Amino acid sequence: MKTNGLLLIPVENQVRELDPKLLLACIAARRGFTSVIGSRREMEMGIDAFPRGIYLSKSMTVRSLLFFQIAHRLGHEIVTWDEEALVHLPPETYFSRRLHPAAIRFVSHLFAWGPANVDLWRQYPELPPETPIHPTGNPRGDLLRPELRNFYQADAREIARRYGQFILVNTNFNHINAFGDDLNLFQSVRKPGETPKFGRAARGMSLAYAEGLRDHKTALFNDFKRLIPKLEAAFPEHKIVVRPHPTEKHDAYQKVAAACPQVEVTNAGNVVPWLMATQAVIHNGCTTGVEAYVLGIPAISYRSSIDATYDEGFYQLPNQISYQCFSFEELQKMLGEIFDGRIGSANGDARKVLIDRYLAGQEGPLACEQIVDQLVQINRDMQKGAPSSPLARVQQHIISKALRLARWVQPRLPGSHNRPEFQRHRYPGIAVDEVEHRLQKFQELTHDDLPLVVEPLSDVLFTVRPDG
Repeated sequence: MKTNGLLLIPVENQVRELDPKLLLACIAARRGFTSVIGSRREMEMGIDAFPRGIYLSKSMTVRSLLFFQIAHRLGHEIVTWDEEALVHLPPETYFSRRLHPAAIRFVSHLFAWGPANVDLWRQYPELPPETPIHPTGNPRGDLLRPELRNFYQADAREIARRYGQFILVNTNFNHINAFGDDLNLFQSVRKPGETPKFGRAARGMSLAYAEGLRDHKTALFNDFKRLIPKLEAAFPEHKIVVRPHPTEKHDAYQKVAAACPQVEVTNAGNVVPWLMATQAVIHNGCTTGVEAYVLGIPAISYRSSIDATYDEGFYQLPNQISYQCFSFEELQKMLGEIFDGRIGSANGDARKVLIDRYLAGQEGPLACEQIVDQLVQINRDMQKGAPSSPLARVQQHIISKALRLARWVQPRLPGSHNRPEFQRHRYPGIAVDEVEHRLQKFQELTHDDLPLVVEPLSDVLFTVRPDG
């Protein structure tokens, strides 16, 4: 795999991350990079198969530490953004949950969503002072820009054709309704009276904070389950499309839908075309509210249960960037005004100031272009480094043998979040011709005529490189 530079671009949640990261790979190819893009788990478990490259991590948690240590030993450069830093927990809890003092020391560059993200990271006491933070924006933000929205135009038209007029209900109850019990804030107890154990969602939280968040999310979860049939009854001419968070179970929503013929539950594809096709989206504290605002789509935060600790300390941005309704009657009235054309999307100076602080790259060079500018210099600096020593090569051989064993053992561990059914839920896969099609659309929209070659490395990993 000879190249001017190798980018390793992992994707965890396919419906949310793949398209923006394909755009990044497309733009990186203009600068001579070959990218490997696909399943995060497969890429990390097979990291020893790749030449030295730049690994674009999406987090710096304690779970990243072992991989960072391995990747560093193998000669890879690690740069990072945080997928969860746009809508984030209060700083102290965010730091303990999303940043690990040892893991962050393996990161050479940080890419921030915007000025607020830069300020957040600068507050972290364990951040090495020499670590550069680049306020580039994020590739997910690029797909919301006017010049790139047409990437989803055909999908949006097909959704509109299929559903007609519909209300989109986006949920984010993965803290209490996760695909696997171990992914929730608290795991289910086996015996009455037993103290529940922390799940993965509570990592880095105090017991009191996790219990309060569980109680608040449970109240909202119940509110939304009651909301769906009310919407169907109040707006019989509209379909109700429920789109769960990518790591949520669908069972509770399917149970509601079974009694509501106008309700459908799906999280197929990226959320952007669904937003483009809907007349209004309802959420509570969801990043979808931010995306809808940028797209100019009416978004309503349904706040029928309130807890200031979490609503103001965690979900402030998506709630404030949206209309807010505190009862079903208020929501019904606002939806009627939206459908009648009396009001459009949420706007105003205060919202504009807020979004500008949180989301960079809304105009001028794309976030992907700014990121690639930095990657070019990082790659140059990598090439100046000394070649690996004989001792380092021995260590790399030992690491490769250990990874082969781990690849066999991990999926077989009881309760492993790497079990195949969860990986398929989070990353169902994509055909190579579909990857080529999406890249071609990106090139058309960015007026790029560089020939690209796409090659499958497995059923979930692909290379994207310039031809020639």
